[in-house]
Amino acid sequence: MTTVTFKGNPIELQGTTVQANQPAPAFELLNGSLETITLANFKGKTVLLNVVPSLDTPVCAIQSKTFFSKLQNIPVELVTVSVDLPFAQKRFCGAENIELQTLSDHRETNFGIGYGLLLPNLRLLTRAVIIIDANQQVKYVEVVPEVTNEPNYEAALQALEQVVAAKV
Repeated sequence: MTTVTFKGNPIELQGTTVQANQPAPAFELLNGSLETITLANFKGKTVLLNVVPSLDTPVCAIQSKTFFSKLQNIPVELVTVSVDLPFAQKRFCGAENIELQTLSDHRETNFGIGYGLLLPNLRLLTRAVIIIDANQQVKYVEVVPEVTNEPNYEAALQALEQVVAAKV
């Protein structure tokens, strides 16, 4: 089990945290139209999963907007995952005037458990960045040690460049 801190307090994540070089675990998430989206929807595509506790918080908003701006010219599916309701995710995108693909794990938290990213007592996802290649293999994982901190954008972007280059 992986432990992170939230405002300095340790929290053990539920599930086994996904690792690089393993098959991406299956998941079922909801999009803004309340349709179920699964890992199979991304077959053949490189995906950066931008995992955040809640888009209604400043650090999550900064993280999501940063990846959105940095990935504009990179052939990758940027997917922001949180336990926010799909309506709240859609409201965030409208308020920020960005077309961000958001998926919600609020119903069953199967993504959070399957990827080992669920903060069980808070019923939130921890902050993480996961890159999955076109063959649905996990290539990069950063679980941010302190939930209130931003991820290492440069490390994620370097890993993404390697995955995209390997695909060509």
